[in-house]
Amino acid sequence: MSRIASTTPPAGAQIPQRHEKAPGIGSQIPSHFGHCFGCGDLHPTGLHLIAHAGTGANLTAEFTVTQDHQGAPGLAHGGLLSLAFDEALGKLMWLIRSPAVTARLETDFLKPVPMGSTLHITAEITGQVSRKVYTAAQGRLDSPDGPIAVRASALFVIVPMNHFLDNAPKQYLEHIAKHPELLAFVDPDFEINP
Repeated sequence: MSRIASTTPPAGAQIPQRHEKAPGIGSQIPSHFGHCFGCGDLHPTGLHLIAHAGTGANLTAEFTVTQDHQGAPGLAHGGLLSLAFDEALGKLMWLIRSPAVTARLETDFLKPVPMGSTLHITAEITGQVSRKVYTAAQGRLDSPDGPIAVRASALFVIVPMNHFLDNAPKQYLEHIAKHPELLAFVDPDFEINP
Protein backbone atom coordinates (compact mmCIF):
# COMPACT_ATOMS: atom_id res chain seq x y z
CA MET A 1 0.00 0.00 0.00
CA SER A 2 1.33 3.45 -0.87
CA ARG A 3 1.79 6.22 1.66
CA ILE A 4 -1.08 8.71 1.98
CA ALA A 5 -0.07 12.32 1.33
CA SER A 6 -0.51 14.73 4.21
CA THR A 7 -2.33 18.05 3.99
CA THR A 8 -0.05 19.45 6.71
CA PRO A 9 2.95 21.34 5.35
CA PRO A 10 6.30 19.82 6.32
CA ALA A 11 8.92 21.70 8.32
CA GLY A 12 10.60 24.25 6.10
CA ALA A 13 7.60 24.83 3.82
CA GLN A 14 7.36 28.46 2.76
CA ILE A 15 4.32 30.63 2.15
CA PRO A 16 4.58 31.52 -1.57
CA GLN A 17 4.69 35.12 -2.69
CA ARG A 18 1.56 36.52 -4.26
CA HIS A 19 2.05 36.72 -8.03
CA GLU A 20 2.31 40.22 -9.47
CA LYS A 21 -0.61 39.41 -11.81
CA ALA A 22 -2.81 37.89 -9.08
CA PRO A 23 -6.32 39.32 -8.74
CA GLY A 24 -6.21 42.58 -6.76
CA ILE A 25 -6.93 42.65 -3.04
CA GLY A 26 -10.70 42.48 -2.53
CA SER A 27 -11.43 41.72 -6.18
CA GLN A 28 -13.53 38.75 -7.26
CA ILE A 29 -11.47 35.77 -8.37
CA PRO A 30 -12.79 34.68 -11.75
CA SER A 31 -14.38 31.35 -12.47
CA HIS A 32 -11.93 29.10 -14.27
CA PHE A 33 -14.77 27.57 -16.30
CA GLY A 34 -18.32 28.88 -16.78
CA HIS A 35 -19.87 25.42 -16.43
CA CYS A 36 -17.89 24.43 -13.32
CA PHE A 37 -20.31 22.98 -10.76
CA GLY A 38 -18.45 24.75 -7.96
CA CYS A 39 -17.93 28.29 -9.24
CA GLY A 40 -19.37 28.58 -12.74
CA ASP A 41 -22.21 31.04 -13.18
CA LEU A 42 -23.45 29.12 -16.25
CA HIS A 43 -24.22 25.91 -14.33
CA PRO A 44 -27.96 25.94 -13.54
CA THR A 45 -27.79 24.05 -10.20
CA GLY A 46 -24.15 24.61 -9.20
CA LEU A 47 -22.86 26.14 -6.00
CA HIS A 48 -22.09 29.48 -7.68
CA LEU A 49 -19.32 29.98 -5.11
CA ILE A 50 -17.89 33.48 -5.23
CA ALA A 51 -14.39 34.20 -3.92
CA HIS A 52 -12.51 37.44 -3.29
CA ALA A 53 -8.75 37.83 -3.05
CA GLY A 54 -7.34 38.57 0.38
CA THR A 55 -4.27 40.61 1.26
CA GLY A 56 -1.74 37.77 0.97
CA ALA A 57 -2.00 34.09 0.09
CA ASN A 58 -5.60 34.02 1.32
CA LEU A 59 -9.18 34.61 0.22
CA THR A 60 -12.77 34.70 1.36
CA ALA A 61 -15.61 32.88 -0.39
CA GLU A 62 -19.27 32.19 0.10
CA PHE A 63 -22.14 30.18 -1.27
CA THR A 64 -25.77 29.79 -0.32
CA VAL A 65 -27.23 26.31 0.08
CA THR A 66 -30.26 25.81 -2.16
CA GLN A 67 -32.72 22.93 -2.53
CA ASP A 68 -30.41 21.55 -5.26
CA HIS A 69 -27.63 21.04 -2.69
CA GLN A 70 -29.52 18.87 -0.18
CA GLY A 71 -28.44 15.48 1.14
CA ALA A 72 -30.77 14.89 4.06
CA PRO A 73 -34.00 16.90 3.78
CA GLY A 74 -33.23 20.55 4.42
CA LEU A 75 -29.47 20.04 4.94
CA ALA A 76 -26.49 20.49 2.63
CA HIS A 77 -25.03 17.26 1.27
CA GLY A 78 -21.62 16.54 2.81
CA GLY A 79 -20.10 15.84 -0.59
CA LEU A 80 -21.25 19.23 -1.85
CA LEU A 81 -19.75 20.89 1.21
CA SER A 82 -16.46 19.13 0.41
CA LEU A 83 -16.80 20.41 -3.15
CA ALA A 84 -17.25 23.97 -1.88
CA PHE A 85 -14.02 23.71 0.07
CA ASP A 86 -12.19 22.08 -2.83
CA GLU A 87 -13.32 25.00 -4.98
CA ALA A 88 -12.39 27.70 -2.45
CA LEU A 89 -9.00 26.13 -1.73
CA GLY A 90 -8.36 25.63 -5.43
CA LYS A 91 -9.04 29.31 -6.11
CA LEU A 92 -5.98 30.09 -4.00
CA MET A 93 -3.93 28.99 -7.02
CA TRP A 94 -5.07 32.18 -8.79
CA LEU A 95 -3.04 34.11 -6.21
CA ILE A 96 0.18 32.35 -7.16
CA ARG A 97 -0.91 31.90 -10.81
CA SER A 98 -0.20 28.19 -10.89
CA PRO A 99 -2.60 25.64 -12.38
CA ALA A 100 -2.94 22.74 -9.95
CA VAL A 101 -4.95 19.63 -9.17
CA THR A 102 -6.26 18.42 -5.83
CA ALA A 103 -4.10 15.57 -4.54
CA ARG A 104 -5.84 15.19 -1.17
CA LEU A 105 -8.77 16.89 0.55
CA GLU A 106 -9.76 16.41 4.19
CA THR A 107 -13.07 17.79 5.42
CA ASP A 108 -14.34 17.95 9.00
CA PHE A 109 -18.07 18.51 9.47
CA LEU A 110 -18.75 20.22 12.80
CA LYS A 111 -22.34 21.48 12.43
CA PRO A 112 -25.20 20.86 10.00
CA VAL A 113 -25.48 23.41 7.20
CA PRO A 114 -29.21 24.05 6.55
CA MET A 115 -30.78 24.86 3.20
CA GLY A 116 -31.04 28.64 2.83
CA SER A 117 -27.94 29.30 4.92
CA THR A 118 -24.83 30.94 3.55
CA LEU A 119 -21.44 29.42 4.26
CA HIS A 120 -18.67 32.03 4.66
CA ILE A 121 -15.29 30.46 3.89
CA THR A 122 -11.83 31.78 4.69
CA ALA A 123 -8.97 29.97 2.98
CA GLU A 124 -5.20 30.31 2.94
CA ILE A 125 -2.07 28.73 1.60
CA THR A 126 -0.22 27.26 4.58
CA GLY A 127 2.98 26.33 2.76
CA GLN A 128 4.61 25.26 -0.48
CA VAL A 129 7.41 22.83 -1.25
CA SER A 130 8.30 22.60 -4.93
CA ARG A 131 5.08 21.62 -6.77
CA LYS A 132 3.13 20.82 -3.58
CA VAL A 133 0.87 23.57 -2.24
CA TYR A 134 -0.69 23.09 1.22
CA THR A 135 -3.95 24.86 2.09
CA ALA A 136 -6.51 25.18 4.88
CA ALA A 137 -9.98 26.71 5.30
CA GLN A 138 -12.94 27.05 7.59
CA GLY A 139 -16.58 27.82 6.91
CA ARG A 140 -18.88 29.78 9.20
CA LEU A 141 -22.66 29.80 9.13
CA ASP A 142 -24.53 32.88 7.93
CA SER A 143 -21.86 35.48 8.69
CA PRO A 144 -18.08 35.83 8.69
CA ASP A 145 -18.24 35.63 12.50
CA GLY A 146 -20.85 32.85 12.72
CA PRO A 147 -20.21 29.44 14.22
CA ILE A 148 -17.67 27.25 12.43
CA ALA A 149 -19.56 24.50 10.60
CA VAL A 150 -16.86 22.96 8.41
CA ARG A 151 -13.06 22.85 8.32
CA ALA A 152 -10.93 21.54 5.49
CA SER A 153 -7.34 21.19 4.39
CA ALA A 154 -5.95 20.13 1.06
CA LEU A 155 -2.79 19.36 -0.82
CA PHE A 156 -2.60 20.63 -4.40
CA VAL A 157 0.03 19.68 -6.97
CA ILE A 158 1.04 22.21 -9.60
CA VAL A 159 0.70 20.82 -13.13
CA PRO A 160 1.28 22.19 -16.62
CA MET A 161 -1.79 23.73 -18.26
CA ASN A 162 -1.70 20.91 -20.80
CA HIS A 163 -2.91 18.56 -18.06
CA PHE A 164 -6.34 20.17 -18.40
CA LEU A 165 -6.31 20.73 -22.14
CA ASP A 166 -5.01 17.24 -23.03
CA ASN A 167 -7.74 15.55 -20.98
CA ALA A 168 -10.69 17.45 -22.42
CA PRO A 169 -12.70 15.88 -25.25
CA LYS A 170 -11.70 17.21 -28.70
CA GLN A 171 -15.27 18.30 -29.50
CA TYR A 172 -15.46 20.23 -26.26
CA LEU A 173 -12.18 22.03 -26.95
CA GLU A 174 -13.50 22.99 -30.38
CA HIS A 175 -16.63 24.41 -28.72
CA ILE A 176 -14.54 26.34 -26.20
CA ALA A 177 -12.32 27.70 -28.99
CA LYS A 178 -15.47 29.30 -30.44
CA HIS A 179 -16.58 30.52 -26.97
CA PRO A 180 -13.41 31.58 -25.07
CA GLU A 181 -15.54 33.30 -22.42
CA LEU A 182 -16.29 29.81 -21.02
CA LEU A 183 -12.67 29.14 -20.11
CA ALA A 184 -11.20 32.00 -18.11
CA PHE A 185 -7.97 30.26 -17.15
CA VAL A 186 -6.53 30.01 -20.67
CA ASP A 187 -4.07 32.85 -20.32
CA PRO A 188 -0.57 32.62 -21.80
CA ASP A 189 0.86 34.33 -18.71
CA PHE A 190 -0.71 31.63 -16.52
CA GLU A 191 1.32 28.84 -18.14
CA ILE A 192 4.03 27.45 -15.89
CA ASN A 193 6.64 24.74 -16.07
CA PRO A 194 6.76 22.94 -12.72
